[in-house]
Amino acid sequence: MSTPAPREVGLGPHPEPWPEDDRLDPELLAHGDRRNVEDRFRYWRREAIVAELDEHRHPLHVAIENLEHDANIGSIVRTANAFALEAFHIVGRRRWNRRGAMVTDRYQHEIHHPDAAHLVSWAREAGRPLVAIDLVPGAMPIERTPLPRDAVLLVGQEGPGLSAELLAAADLVVGITQFGSTRSINVAAAAAIAMHTWVQQHAEIPEGPLR
Repeated sequence: MSTPAPREVGLGPHPEPWPEDDRLDPELLAHGDRRNVEDRFRYWRREAIVAELDEHRHPLHVAIENLEHDANIGSIVRTANAFALEAFHIVGRRRWNRRGAMVTDRYQHEIHHPDAAHLVSWAREAGRPLVAIDLVPGAMPIERTPLPRDAVLLVGQEGPGLSAELLAAADLVVGITQFGSTRSINVAAAAAIAMHTWVQQHAEIPEGPLR
């Protein structure tokens, strides 16, 4: 039985003559585009992709407490890009493990806060409700709870969850309903579920097949 050929990612060099479009990158046209981007963005300059996304981003933000250089942050940022969030926030250490983001952070807007108080002050000034995602006493089931359209979703590090300061400042605390024996689910998975729940409540979902 023959081994199937590996699936080709991206596109090779663009045939000449090249299209006249200021959004296109001559280097990518000449050498091919193997980036982790949708096909509609093949050969586009990074700045052009960001500008196009900015025209259609959702007003949702996600904030991640970076207390111990959590490796899940990259996965959360990648999901934020998939759902076209307006921005993601890093609270605490400015440095974070970008490997899991698969370079998608280059197409997102990052906002850094040195501590929880700084994020809370920013949110209050911006008029954005803080929605904590954590399984703590009093947390409402996210599946049955309306999420504010301009919310900032708050997620903490793997294990301890959100800090007491952010939980106290949250306008709404929700948790993901679980039915098994585990105490909690992976924080990147929880953040993805929360973002998708918001999408189901507020985004325009296309009719018919996605591909």
